[in-house]
This record gives sequence, structure tokens and C-alpha cells, in this order.
Amino acid sequence: MEVSELENMARSAVEEISVLSDAGELEAQRVKWLGGKGLVRRARASIKEYQGEARVEFAREVNRIAEEITRVVDEATRRIAAEATARRIADDWIDPSLPATAPRRGALHPVRVVEKRCVEIMGRLGFEQAEGPEVETDYFNFDALNIPRDHPARDMQDTFWVDEQRLLRTHTTSVQARVLARAAGRPVKVVVAGRVYRNEAVDATHLAMFHQLDGFWVDRGLTFAHLKGVAVHLARELYGDRRVRLKPKSYPYTEPSVGIDVECGLCGGSGCSACHDSGWVTIMGAGMVHRKVLQEFGYDPNAFSGFAFGWGLSRMTTQMYGLSKLRPIYRGDLRLLRLLDGRSALCV
Repeated sequence: MEVSELENMARSAVEEISVLSDAGELEAQRVKWLGGKGLVRRARASIKEYQGEARVEFAREVNRIAEEITRVVDEATRRIAAEATARRIADDWIDPSLPATAPRRGALHPVRVVEKRCVEIMGRLGFEQAEGPEVETDYFNFDALNIPRDHPARDMQDTFWVDEQRLLRTHTTSVQARVLARAAGRPVKVVVAGRVYRNEAVDATHLAMFHQLDGFWVDRGLTFAHLKGVAVHLARELYGDRRVRLKPKSYPYTEPSVGIDVECGLCGGSGCSACHDSGWVTIMGAGMVHRKVLQEFGYDPNAFSGFAFGWGLSRMTTQMYGLSKLRPIYRGDLRLLRLLDGRSALCV
């Protein structure tokens, strides 16, 4: 192969490669010139035909041409890639100034919003959150809380039994019993939230499954004044300036016992279906922990005292969101839940 042929080969390679716009065609040209059986490889094989200074000169020229073709191939590769990118951008072009079409974000259920709000308020008062099983034993749900088998309160809390010893808990107070059992006579200050189950007749303010929140504090020197202070503080934090009243009640695990009512937020105290035309809604049952409950878990009732309170989160949710009935918030109607999500900022 002559030097003139090398020059013609280089010129042809540059001309053919420079006009390409397809990556597949470029690869074919690269193989043609620089591949294992390409023309540059054949030119290198011709070096042995020369001797002395001519051989050196020919080899130098072959290397120069190989570098030139490699450079042209690399430039064409970058150019074709840039052109392809420009075409994709042109085909897929969007206007970044258009409004976004982000998917709708989820939100907490209204009952969960109120639960978190209540737990946060209790936490500021020093109460620690505890949890317990929903499938509970007969002992922790009833017997340990001064509700023996012949107690009339068992009829008031008719529940769903799993077997002779286990049931779906009727109140989160069962966790109170478990915490006191583990405390071994030490002071405790705990809040509990979760689902409870009762074989209730379903109406505007009652369901067979609902959410409850319990708080209890056992220590030395606690009095009914401490209970009243905490209960009224919770009502004020949750409901603002609505009127609050305490009325006598009876619970087997507290003595004395009270019910804490708040002025109905739907009718302003004038009476409606949500408050059964009374103008008041009971949000909390409370009282001083019964002596028998303290003794059951090894506390000396002459040295220790305590108070407990519990409320239905579902009923509190309807009051805080301005609803007259419980059932709609459990139906999973996204239209209602989205509407209530817009009101959640007013509740926290």
C-alpha cells in the first residue's frame, strides 16, 4: 500500500463519517475503518513491505491516519448523541410554567387527628403513652377493675367474647390494670388510646366499635382537686371557652366518680339530636381510683391515691368537627373525609 493510498483513505473516511446522522451507520463506518478487519488494520499489515527509513515514515503515517479517523468518529458520536437528545427534548417538551398535576395527598382520619391532639396535650402534663391488647382477658377487663361476674356493670358493657376467658376489650381501662400490675407499687402517670368494642344499639352517638382514650395517675397525695384541675384543663384545651360541668356518676373502678360534660358545639346549648336535646355532651367519665383496685395491685390505699378518666374519641371527634352523628366518619366516604381534612387545621 502506497502513502498516497493512505491519504486517499483518510480523506474518504473523514468525508463519509462527517455526514452521518444515524448511530447505527456510524458504528458500521467505525468497524469499516477501525475494526479488526478494517482498512487501518490492513494498512498496518502493509508496514512490513517497507524497509529502513521508508518503513518508519510509512508507520508514522498509518498511526496519524488512525488517530485522525478515531477523532472524527468520536466527534460524530458526540454530535449524533446531542442531536438525538435535542430531538427528544423537542418531542417531549413541556411548559414548566403550567400548573402542576401532583396526585392528591392522603391525610390522617379525623379520629386519629383528635387522638394525636389529646395525647399531645396529655404529654405536656407529663403523661406517658401506653398500649395494650384489644383481645383481653376477663381478669384485666373486669375482675381487676372491681367488676366481678355478678356486677351489674357487666350488663352495661355487654361485649363480644372470643372464648370463656377472652373477649374484645370494652374499654381502654383494661390497659390501666396491666400497667398497675407491672408497676409493682410505684407511681404511674399514663395515657392510653385505642379501639374498644361493646354490643351497643347503634344510634347517632353510639357504635359497636369506637375509639377511647384513658388517662390515670397514681401517686402519693393526689386528691379530687387534682382530678378536677386536669379534667377542666383538657376540656379547655380541646373545646376553648365552652361551658364545662361536672355531675355525679357511678363507676365500679372509681369512687367518688363524676361525668364531665361540655356544652354542645352544634346547638350552643339549646338542644339538638347530637346532645339528645339536653344542650350538653358527656365527653369524659372520671373519678378517684377505687381502694379495691389499688389493693388489687399492691398499693396501700392509705398511702397512695389516684384518679382516672376516660372519654370516647369518636364522640369528641364529632363535637370538634361539628358533626351530629358518629356513623358517617366510619363509612369511608372520601367526600366527607376530604371535607373534614380541610377542617383539621382548626382542631390542632
